[in-house]
Amino acid sequence: MTGFEHLIVPSARFTLLAGGDALQTYRFGTGTAQHHFCGVCGIKSFYVPRSNPDGYSVNLRCLDPATIAAVDYEDFDGRDWERHGHTLAHLSAS
Repeated sequence: MTGFEHLIVPSARFTLLAGGDALQTYRFGTGTAQHHFCGVCGIKSFYVPRSNPDGYSVNLRCLDPATIAAVDYEDFDGRDWERHGHTLAHLSAS
């Protein structure tokens, strides 16, 4: 487990403010997901998920808590990803 808390947002609502020059990217499996991580410290702060190629999954733990009004959590069965991944598609719709 990585401790990554997913906040899925549409691409149009995502802006990387700093640190883009330190990012590294890796892909595996189908190659659809683009996993971005810091080449200096290794943290994965966001990525383009296979379930939402039109958006980003941002690690909620990497955001300043003072900038977040509220968070609604939804349970998700990640163990059985292939069967449940499609249920996330609506989250990145603009």
